Amino acid sequence: QVQLVESGGGLVQAGGSLRLSCAASGIIARLTVMGWYRQAPGKQRDLVATITSGGRVNYQDSVKGRFTISKDNAKNTVYLEMNSLTPEDTDVYYCNVRSVYDTVWWGKGPLVTVPS
Repeated sequence: QVQLVESGGGLVQAGGSLRLSCAASGIIARLTVMGWYRQAPGKQRDLVATITSGGRVNYQDSVKGRFTISKDNAKNTVYLEMNSLTPEDTDVYYCNVRSVYDTVWWGKGPLVTVPS
């Protein structure tokens, strides 16, 4: 059974930091891309950051320089280090992984809240 177990969401004051993690289990195929998306109520889900199996990273412009995505291949885990958080970063953050067969899985999404 495929599981994406996310952790690290919560409430943090503006300027603070949080670290999200997402551990994928039950996936036999090689993962080619792991990443994070975020979504506010009533809005589309937007890419935050992705990292390929080769380590190539991609960031949404608004998080460049503040967020860092990384992964642990041995643990099939992806991390998102978020610094200098602002109220505009308040969203549900969804882990996303894609296999070499283009199968995609989504996590349930930890909530990150940065009060204004």
